[in-house]
Amino acid sequence: MTVEISERRRREVVSALRGGTVPQTGLDVLAVGLGRFEQAIDEELDAVAAGGAVFKAVRGEYGSGKTFFSRWLVERARRAGFASAEVQISETETPLHRLETVYRRITENLATAEFPPSALREVIDGWFYALEQDALATGTIDESDTAGLSSAVDALLERRLLAVSQTAPAFATALRGYRAAVLTGNVAQSEGLLGWLGGQPHVAAEVRRAAGVRGDLDHFGAFGFLQGLIAVLRDSGYAGLVVVLDEVETLQRVRGDVRDKALNALRQFIDEVHSGRFPGLYLLITGTPAFFEGTQGVQRLAPLAQRLAVDFTTDSKFDSARAVQIRLPGFTHDSLLELGGRVRDLYAVGASPRIPVIVDDAYIATLATAVAGRLGGKVGVAPRLFLKKLVADVLDRVDQHEDFDPRRDYALTVSDVELGDIERQAAAGVDDIDLDLGPGG
Repeated sequence: MTVEISERRRREVVSALRGGTVPQTGLDVLAVGLGRFEQAIDEELDAVAAGGAVFKAVRGEYGSGKTFFSRWLVERARRAGFASAEVQISETETPLHRLETVYRRITENLATAEFPPSALREVIDGWFYALEQDALATGTIDESDTAGLSSAVDALLERRLLAVSQTAPAFATALRGYRAAVLTGNVAQSEGLLGWLGGQPHVAAEVRRAAGVRGDLDHFGAFGFLQGLIAVLRDSGYAGLVVVLDEVETLQRVRGDVRDKALNALRQFIDEVHSGRFPGLYLLITGTPAFFEGTQGVQRLAPLAQRLAVDFTTDSKFDSARAVQIRLPGFTHDSLLELGGRVRDLYAVGASPRIPVIVDDAYIATLATAVAGRLGGKVGVAPRLFLKKLVADVLDRVDQHEDFDPRRDYALTVSDVELGDIERQAAAGVDDIDLDLGPGG
């Protein structure tokens, strides 16, 4: 496999795999088995860019690649001009039933192809710059006419946020206050209002009072603020916003009344997407089959179950990638070997010429079998640990030491501290022994 990737992205991918995490970028070169989804995802992104809105649910067992899939989609969307935000749902940090908290996490994790999280300031400042350019483009205002330009920008702001002002007037008010504070050099005021626009609680009362806004963002105002954020993004030239709500299956472990509120909030969010309230939004959630099918998850709320219902009784090879809910097939031994080969080839760019010779396909197959064996033969949960061992224990050593041969000098060991909860469960009952990958091992 010939890998076309920049040196920076290559290093980022390898570094993430070395640490046992999903890379933030460069996922296209690691996307084994995702080709079946490409056309449908691109069609949906095109529809959102044209002013539509899409909700999508991704299901898969632990280790099947849900986080990888969501980041692969996000990277694909960014190349198409979208902004994005990935939010981890959790009972303590980001409870789904507190939509004001979800909105705050969206702004904290807002990113674009140009700016890392949080890109909220850059997006808003860029929008005001675009408004100024649009006002000047009319030819009726001179660039030196500060007062006239400011007035024209205010008028454009009102027109562009007309729909938002009807449901979240405070959002537009805070934007005006933020711009005024920036123009007058009032740093404390501008910082406070930027935080308020991002849903941050406890903004100083004098800051809010000076801008003409009240209180903190609540559950009911969150949708209006999200609507305003998307409007600003699209008016700034972005195709839209992709929001990923990851690990929603954590709802199964919270108190019953909290779970019911969260499931209803998700149902409400889906309905708002389908109603057309959020033109330019692609909302993606990820969860396990147990969350979508179990009595402590989606099935607990009949209206939500109806919205997410998809027939998965047929062979997975006949699944529709356009369905509201899609399932990831998980890794097989063959796909694990393909992934290992891709990582080896990626690593080999600019590395020791010994890499493809010493770490050949046969050795990758041996290592993959050994790692899966350490996890009770469950290939589906092996990718993270397999790639970590491949990069950190094998490829790095071959690259750095001319006389290192993993067949002779390396025996796979896996300590309990290296395993995640699901990997630890898979390894239960397997003897904690070294798996020799050398001759006769």
